[in-house]
Amino acid sequence: MEVNKAVIPAAGFGTRFLPVTKAQPKEMMPVLDKPTIQYVVEEAVNAGIDDILLITGRGKQSIERHFDKSYELEEELYAAGKEERLERVRDIADLADIHYVRQTERDGLGDAVLYARKHVGDEPFALLLGDTIVQNSVPCIQTLIEYAEEYGESTISLERVPWEEISKYGVADVADTDDDGGCFPVTNFVEKPDREDAPSNLAITGRYVFTPEIFDRLEATEPGVGGELQLTDAIRKLSAARGVELEGDRYDIGNIPSWLQANIRMALRHDGGEMNEAVERILRSELDE
Repeated sequence: MEVNKAVIPAAGFGTRFLPVTKAQPKEMMPVLDKPTIQYVVEEAVNAGIDDILLITGRGKQSIERHFDKSYELEEELYAAGKEERLERVRDIADLADIHYVRQTERDGLGDAVLYARKHVGDEPFALLLGDTIVQNSVPCIQTLIEYAEEYGESTISLERVPWEEISKYGVADVADTDDDGGCFPVTNFVEKPDREDAPSNLAITGRYVFTPEIFDRLEATEPGVGGELQLTDAIRKLSAARGVELEGDRYDIGNIPSWLQANIRMALRHDGGEMNEAVERILRSELDE
């Protein structure tokens, strides 16, 4: 089992960020000086994957334009002698071999993943949600790939979330989280359960590695919560799956508080001293008032 391809769904409406997402894809919401989707693509690239499929939808053309070459902009930067900015712009277009397919009807995450079947074929693949940033010294998806290749099974990133937020997530039922040094079998998944029905507070967090079996399970799955094809319902039917507790910081850019937190935390940890100092100064000023 060798994982060489990544799939990034980026077709959702982004309703929690309206009205800004009426014309702006939530995946293009900026965190510092880069759109969210670029962090996700870079995570896959840093894990050694350079064949990436983005699943987009109507109104998402700006995502494709972002990863395309911009000849006019490059000429302007070159003429102005702005070499560092020119290099950063060029690097975006050279990140990976990026392919696109459009989800014609927004019928859930599971439906979006099915659009990847023709591109992926009979190979295992990494799946990274396009509105979720995970920051860690080792890319989260790299860790999942290593475990998936070791065990030959689908592997899913999990995170312990507050019990009062459990109904927002797909939740794992696990026997022993201490098994095999952090990678453990998962016996079941429940999509967005009420707190009293949740088997644990280990939530699915937007990073997966799947064997191609997932496509057959999706095609055999009926619409679930919200009348949509739920990926969690198909995962439940896999012959085997393993969970890995997420390390690092996860930011769900689909909601405003997490987006604000991402900008503040990542600015404070940014390598550039000017940005650190500016954010610290602003925060001190606000707290002193």
